[in-house]
Amino acid sequence: MNTVAIFGVGLIGGSFALALRKAGFSGRIVGVSSPGTIRRALELGVIDEGRAARDAAAEADLIYLSQPILQIADSLAELNGWVRPEALITDAGSTKTLIADRAATAISRCQFLGGHPMAGRERRGVEAAEAHLFQGRPYVLTPRSEAALHTPLAREFANWIRRIGACAIILSPEEHDRIVAFTSHLPQLVSTALAAMLADRTEPKSGVFGPALADSTRLALSSFDIWGDILASNKDPIREALRHYIATLQEFSKVLETQSMRNHFESGARFAGQLREPH
Repeated sequence: MNTVAIFGVGLIGGSFALALRKAGFSGRIVGVSSPGTIRRALELGVIDEGRAARDAAAEADLIYLSQPILQIADSLAELNGWVRPEALITDAGSTKTLIADRAATAISRCQFLGGHPMAGRERRGVEAAEAHLFQGRPYVLTPRSEAALHTPLAREFANWIRRIGACAIILSPEEHDRIVAFTSHLPQLVSTALAAMLADRTEPKSGVFGPALADSTRLALSSFDIWGDILASNKDPIREALRHYIATLQEFSKVLETQSMRNHFESGARFAGQLREPH
C-alpha cells in the first residue's frame, strides 16, 4: 500500500492519516475535501497533498471514505469509473447497511470493505484530529462474505487497523446497525432528549444543578449535521432501541418506591461498572 486517498479530511479521516503515519506508513497520503479543509490539513501536516476526487481515486491503493453517510453513498456511485482494479475502497460511516447495499450495486472494478471506527469527540474538523484516536477502540469491519476478509488488500488493511491500536471486530452490516442502535444511537438520543426537554424549563435556569446534568447532556452537544444521516439511515433499529428504553422508563414510573427499583439500580450499577473496567 503506497498511496492512501482520504475523502473527507475531518476528525476521523484526519485522525486515520495521523494514525497511519505514527504507525509507520511511509507512503503518500492524499486528501479530498473542501479547499479550506485541504489548506488546513496541509498546514497541520495531516496530508501530503490535496487532489480532485477523480485524480485521487485513480492513483490510490486505499480509498478511505470518511464523509457523512449519504455523501459516502454518493461517492460510491462515482468511484467505480475512476478506481484501479488493485485498489481497496473502505469507509468510516456510522451505519453500514445502506452503504454496503450501495457498494454492492456501484462497485465492480475493485474491492469494497465497509468499516466503522468506534471513536470520536464532540469537536469536529481536521483541527480535532489525533493520531491516538483509535487506540484501544473497536474498529468494526462489515464484509458481505467471509472471503472478502482474506484478499491481500483486506489483510493488509486489517493489519494497519491493528497497527494504529484499534481492535478489529467482524459483523454483518445489518448486525452492526442493530447493535449500534442500542450502544451508540440510543445514548445520543437520550442525552439530546433530556437537554431538549429541559431547554425551555425554568428549573435549570435556577442554577440548582450538579455535575450529573452536565455529564448527562454531554452528547447533546453533537451536531445534527452528522446525526441527521445516521438517524435517516438506521430508522428501524433505532425505533426498536427507543421502544425498549421507553418501556424501561415506563416501568420506572410504576415502581419508584418498591424493591423493584432497587433491583434496577443494582443492575444498572453492575453494567456501568463493567463498562468502565479495563479490557
